[in-house]
Amino acid sequence: MWIILGVIAIVVTVINLSLYASGKDYKLAMAMALSFTALTICADYSYLNRWIKAEDWAALSDVVPGMARAFWFLTIVSILLNIAPIFLERKRKKL
Repeated sequence: MWIILGVIAIVVTVINLSLYASGKDYKLAMAMALSFTALTICADYSYLNRWIKAEDWAALSDVVPGMARAFWFLTIVSILLNIAPIFLERKRKKL
């Protein structure tokens, strides 16, 4: 499930940036992309919860460290990409 939500977040981010580039209202797409990013992380935590209930410590110790770094990086990139149009719009208005 978290993979599906992650792919949706990426697609909506691309839509957000393309809407901004074409001069259309992008704010709904921005909100949706950030929301799907948050849902991706929540879905992954639910997935990890199953491993905890099953006491699969080997799987947790193998997967969690790498996934934690990846989710931090991808979440930061998602935030920056999705709010970039706001900063670009403000910069354009100042000029």
